[in-house]
Amino acid sequence: MVLSNRHYTRYLIAPITLSLMVSACSTASKTSAPDNTANSDKDDSKRIVDTHSEDGIDKIGISMPTQYLERWTRDGNNLKASFEALGYEVDLRYAGNLIDTQIDAIYEMIDDGVDVLVIGAVDGLSLGKVMERAYEAGIPVVAYDRLICNTEYVSAYVSFDNYQVGRLQGEYIKNALELDKVTGKIYNIEFTAGDSVDNNARFFFDGAMDVLRPYIDKGTLNVPSGQCDFYTVSTSQWSTETANVRFQILIGSYYSGDRKLDAVLCSNDSTSIGVQDAIRDNYNGGNDVVITGQDCDVENLRRLMDGRQSMDVYKNLAYEAYVTVMLVDSLYHGEVMSQSLIDSWNLDYECVYDTQSYDNGKIVVPAFLLEPVEITSDNMVQELVDNYGTYVLSEDGSLQVAE
Repeated sequence: MVLSNRHYTRYLIAPITLSLMVSACSTASKTSAPDNTANSDKDDSKRIVDTHSEDGIDKIGISMPTQYLERWTRDGNNLKASFEALGYEVDLRYAGNLIDTQIDAIYEMIDDGVDVLVIGAVDGLSLGKVMERAYEAGIPVVAYDRLICNTEYVSAYVSFDNYQVGRLQGEYIKNALELDKVTGKIYNIEFTAGDSVDNNARFFFDGAMDVLRPYIDKGTLNVPSGQCDFYTVSTSQWSTETANVRFQILIGSYYSGDRKLDAVLCSNDSTSIGVQDAIRDNYNGGNDVVITGQDCDVENLRRLMDGRQSMDVYKNLAYEAYVTVMLVDSLYHGEVMSQSLIDSWNLDYECVYDTQSYDNGKIVVPAFLLEPVEITSDNMVQELVDNYGTYVLSEDGSLQVAE
C-alpha cells in the first residue's frame, strides 16, 4: 500500500548542458547497440519539494496515445490495474492520436493535482511546455514506451531495448534468406518503418539496418524502389491504411513484371498488416515473402499461424507496466534511480538501467529497458502461452490475450 507519510520528496532530472545540441529528437537517436552498464549507479537527479501532496490523495495521471492500436489499450489497462493494486487513484485518458487532445488532458490532470504523470506520447516533440508546467507543479514525469523530447523535465523513461527489437527483425530476415551462405544470388527487399515523430521508430529501423546494410552494400540485398532511408519509408501514426496505400503503389511501380519481392522489413504489426494486404491484392510473384512485425497483436498471431507473416517481436506489456509502477512508487517515496533499485524489486526478468543511450535533445534521460523476444509460428505457443501465460489457446487454435 501507499505510505502514509505525506512529506515525501520528488525527483526530477537536473538540466544538463550539452556540448552539441540537437534540434529534433529523432536525430538524437543512436545507431549502435546501447552501452547499458556505464555509470549505471550515478545519481544525476536533484530533489525538489512537493507542493501539493497534502490533499490526502495519492493520484497517478496516465496519458496514453490511442485506443486504436490493441497494444495501447493493453498498456493503459495494465498500468491502471497495477497502480490501483498499490492503492493509488488513477486518472487514465487516451488522446485518440491527437496532439492537442493529449496536451489538454495533461494540463487538466496537472490542475486536478495528480502526484505523478505517466505519459505515452502521441508526439514526443510536442510536450515541452506542458512538461515545464508539470515541473513547476512538482510533478515527476515518466515517459512510457515513447521518449519525450527537447525538455529537461522528464524524470525517467521505461521501454524495451528498441534497438534490439530492430536487430531481431533484421537478423530474422538475414537468416531466413541465408544471406551469409548465398553466392551470386540477389534478393529484393523493401522497408516500412514507423511514425517519424515516434523516437522508438528510429531505434527500430536503425537496429534492423545495422544488420541488413552490409548486405545491401555488397549487393546481396537489392532495394528496387531505392527507398531505404528512414524518413522516406516512415509511416504516419503507424497507420495500416497508409502503409497499405504506399505498398500498393510500390508493388505497381517496381514489381509488376517478373521481379520477385523476397522480404519486407515492417517495424510493427499495424504496418505489417497493411503491407501483407497489399501483397495479397497486388503482388503476382508467386513466392512467399518474408515479412516482419512487432507487438504480437491477435490478428498478427493468426497471420503467423497461416504463414502470411513470418515473425513478430513480443514485448511483455505487463512487465513494462510493472516496472513503471515500481519506478513511480519508488520515486514517490524518495528512492534514487539506479541498477541497485531495479535489483531491489526482485524481478524474474531482465531490466537494465541505462544512462547513456536516450538523448532527448536536452538531457540524456535515464532509461529502464526490458528485453524483447522473437516470436515465430514454431515458438509462439511455447513462449506466449506456456512461458509467459499472457495468451491462451482458443478452441479454434488461435491465440487470444489472457484475461
